[in-house]
Amino acid sequence: MVINFEQVHNYYERLVFEEVARRSEAHPNFTSDMLADVACVALNRLPARYVRHDVDMMFYLTESERHAIEQSMEEALTFALAFVAERTARRHALA
Repeated sequence: MVINFEQVHNYYERLVFEEVARRSEAHPNFTSDMLADVACVALNRLPARYVRHDVDMMFYLTESERHAIEQSMEEALTFALAFVAERTARRHALA
């Protein structure tokens, strides 16, 4: 039997990657490495939600659960952008 796990992924990954890319225009001083760090920090603040198909998860969520996901993402991304900016500034100040 061949088992295919290629479709399994963390639901938040695509959402966070797309949102970091969208917000990158507002942060022209962030390098691509910094933006990757932002994505990592944000993802580490969100729960792991593994799915095979994003549409399956969205179908089973209530409106309040969708709102909670949006709110959690907003908080995680806001924190991550500030965290990476602060750490980068601190590193440059020490150099």
